[in-house]
Amino acid sequence: MTKVTSILIVGVGGQGTILASRILSGVAQKVGLDVKVSEIHGMAQRGGSVVTQVRYGEKVASPIIPLGQADIILAFEKLEALRWLPYLKKDGSIIVNDQRIDPMPVVIGAASYPENAINYIKAKFPKAIVVNALDMALQAGNGKAVNVVLLGLLAKHLDLAKDIWLEVLKETVPAKHLETNIKAFEAGYNSIDKK
Repeated sequence: MTKVTSILIVGVGGQGTILASRILSGVAQKVGLDVKVSEIHGMAQRGGSVVTQVRYGEKVASPIIPLGQADIILAFEKLEALRWLPYLKKDGSIIVNDQRIDPMPVVIGAASYPENAINYIKAKFPKAIVVNALDMALQAGNGKAVNVVLLGLLAKHLDLAKDIWLEVLKETVPAKHLETNIKAFEAGYNSIDKK
């Protein structure tokens, strides 16, 4: 029996975390794996936290990833990476988009944004991969393609064939945005990991 791979996708409303989880789960399903997905939306329409748990393997009993059991955290925003860090296994991997999106408590002055988020993450997980996915998405043609840039980077670290990712991308993304999204995926897939 193959092991279950547990991936936590975290970000804020509007960043495309749900679409990213649909593409990831679609890829796993295409190769015949059992997939379970759980979505948590916290005021997503107002830039609140959005978390998706994707688990796949030969047989997956539950969609919920217990504390300290995520194999990979794919973080679309650095504060969200920090917030969900306790879910990562000691030998887990974390991919972080080095982007700051202030949550409402910071916007209204009730809290401050932690300035050292990336340093803290790297201190706990020295192999953390930190990228500027927004710049890569803009170079691909659309800043909203951050999610697909990060999926490209994730794809490089998973044992799921690249052509299947592209196939699912074509089935999932509207035709008018496909070319940009393929460029974004390739940008992430071919990026050099900064550790």
